[in-house]
Amino acid sequence: MMTRADDPSDRGGAADRSGGATRRCLLTALGGGGVALLAGCTGADEGPTYEEGEVNETDGEPRSAEEMSAAAAVAGGDATRSATALEALDLRDHEYAVQDGYKGPTVKGTVANTGEESVDLAEVRVRAYDGDGALLGRYLASTGDLPAGGTWRFEVVLLASVDAVADYDVAVVGVPS
Repeated sequence: MMTRADDPSDRGGAADRSGGATRRCLLTALGGGGVALLAGCTGADEGPTYEEGEVNETDGEPRSAEEMSAAAAVAGGDATRSATALEALDLRDHEYAVQDGYKGPTVKGTVANTGEESVDLAEVRVRAYDGDGALLGRYLASTGDLPAGGTWRFEVVLLASVDAVADYDVAVVGVPS
């Protein structure tokens, strides 16, 4: 949350009392613009491109406490910070499905390495949303050493309840060899 003290337009010295811009304000603006320009020129991207999915199946039993614990153990951990969108990784297909037992709601699909070199790590990221569009959670699955020309059948376990998930989107990222 930005407080008044954190608001860059309200900092002492950002503008003089007569309302004119000061040298410090001008240099700050130019410096920030230069950084933004350089970020664009270096090919830095905002992150992976997510593809929307469709939730057709909404029937399923809620997980018990034991099932939720088991689901949490296989639901994946934190996203790999060094993973980025790779041209060689192709999200071939994906679908939402409700599994019996501890898995509950999942997103299953196939990723192909269409490149000429193996990929050290491939990671599928899923974001689940409720009927109002609010984010329920972020989930993932990953595999190591996906060879050139290889495919990976993934399954991402969603920890949200079956009746809460209305939409999802999915992306694939990786770490090159």
